[in-house]
This record gives sequence, C-alpha cells and structure tokens, in this order.
Amino acid sequence: KKLRIEDALNATRAAVEEGLVPGGGTALLLTVSAVSKVVKELTGDSKTGAEIIKRALEEPLRQIAINAGLEGSVIVEKVKNSKNGIGFDALNEKYVNMFEAGIVDPTKVTRSALQNAASVASMLLTTEAAVVDEPKEEPAMPPMGGGMPGMM
Repeated sequence: KKLRIEDALNATRAAVEEGLVPGGGTALLLTVSAVSKVVKELTGDSKTGAEIIKRALEEPLRQIAINAGLEGSVIVEKVKNSKNGIGFDALNEKYVNMFEAGIVDPTKVTRSALQNAASVASMLLTTEAAVVDEPKEEPAMPPMGGGMPGMM
C-alpha cells in the first residue's frame, strides 16, 4: 500500500513539472502523424527505422486493447482516425475524451519511457555481443492424473 502512495506522489510531482497528456497510449499514438511526415523524407535504413518507430508508438494502446480481450489493431485504427484527445477506455470498452474521463499520464513519465526505450533499442542495435544466462531446461509436465472410469 505504501508503494502505491509513493507512486501516486511521484506521478503528481511529474505532472506538476511537465503537465499531463492523454493516457492509455493515446499520447504516443498522436505522435504517429508527425513521424509519418518525417518518414516521407527518408530513404533506406533511416526510413525503415522510422517505420519501426511508428509501429512501436502504436504498441502501448494495442497491448492495452489485447489485455482487455479485444482486437488491438482495430482499436488503434479507430483512435488514429478520431479527433485529438479521443482514446480508448479499456475498462468500459468505450472511446472517450481521455482528459474528461480522467485517463491521463504525466508528460514526464511518457517522455522518459520513450527516451529510455530508444536508448535501450540503440544499445541493442550497436552491441556486438551480449552475456546472458543460459536457459535452464525444465522437464516436461507430467501427464494428467487418472480420473474415474469412463471419464475423459
């Protein structure tokens, strides 16, 4: 319970510092149109990288929809074609104005998450070798126990 209170305090501080954006992946999705304009001017590997970034910006909303048992790509397209600020409320399975519904994220948190993701991706792309733990082989699950005669 203490950690939840700490999280709330940190989120409030972050919101005071840099403001709020629509939550639930909506803010990231709103940036896709700006990235699309840049993609048109690029060629080769740069263009491919920008296309990957476009797809990555859609993923938080897509995953939220999938976690709610819905088709993520359909939700993403609907929100992309909606006016600014309209997002998907997965709890109520409705498209809403995210600010009016109180579904917001601190700008600082969203920005930091994007910067950290880009940093990790860059590091992975430029790393020639990585040291990882060797996967452990786990034995196969035993067969199901016997049931009553005549049962499956």
